[in-house]
Amino acid sequence: MSSIHSAVENAFDRLTSVATRVLGSSITFIIALGVVAYWFFTDDFLKQNAHEIISDVLLAVTFLSFFIVQKSVNRYSAALHLKLNELVASHEHASNEVVNIEEKTEEEIKRMAKKYEDISKNNDEGNV
Repeated sequence: MSSIHSAVENAFDRLTSVATRVLGSSITFIIALGVVAYWFFTDDFLKQNAHEIISDVLLAVTFLSFFIVQKSVNRYSAALHLKLNELVASHEHASNEVVNIEEKTEEEIKRMAKKYEDISKNNDEGNV
C-alpha cells in the first residue's frame, strides 16, 4: 500500500510541477487571451443583455488575471529559491542538502524537516 501511495505522490508532484510551469507561461496567457477575444466577438456574446456582458467581462478579467498571478508567483518563487541557495552555499557550516530542496519529493522534504527538528532539539538540550 505504501508503494502505491508513494507512486501516486510522485506522479502528483510531477503533475503539479508541470501544471505550474504551463499555467505561468506566456504562451498559455496568449492562448487564453485569444479564447477570450474570440468569445467577445461571437454573436452569442454580442446578443446578450448588459448584465450578462458585464458578468462575462468580469469573468474574462478574472480568468486572465489567474495566468498573470501564476507567472508572477513563479518568478518570485524562483528568485527566492536562488537567494536562499546562495545564502546556504556561502555559509561554510551549512549543509548543501538543502540547496535546491524545492526539487525534492514531499517525502524527502518531510525526512529532512524531521532531521533538522531533531538537530534543533539536541542543540536546545545541550544549551539548557
